[in-house]
Amino acid sequence: MNFLLNVIWIVFGGFAIAVEYFVSSIIMMLTIIGIPFGLQTIKLALVALIPFGSNVVPSPNSMGGCLNTVMNVIWWFVGGIPIALTHLVFGLIFCLTVIGIPFGLQHFKLMGLALFPFGKTVVN
Repeated sequence: MNFLLNVIWIVFGGFAIAVEYFVSSIIMMLTIIGIPFGLQTIKLALVALIPFGSNVVPSPNSMGGCLNTVMNVIWWFVGGIPIALTHLVFGLIFCLTVIGIPFGLQHFKLMGLALFPFGKTVVN
């Protein structure tokens, strides 16, 4: 079932979202300062490409330290808030129909990752 939902997701916009994340990641990685943010955007792109069957969990080697908090706050201003608002709007639109609820829930999962990408990892 996850395979079918992922195929539908990719055809109806998931691929475009993932490409946007990959392009923005490459742009962020042009500077040394932007490399950590580019790596987090790659994490978003991988989840945006195949969201069904993947879960976002706290990193096992990360204890929620101060650096993750500081980087998440900087991330909010670099682009995390607009990305999260976009996923919120798409999630609400998809949840208006019964058929779109699973896709809306995936947008809400992406919204949570877009707000706090540092200290999280994606598992399949």
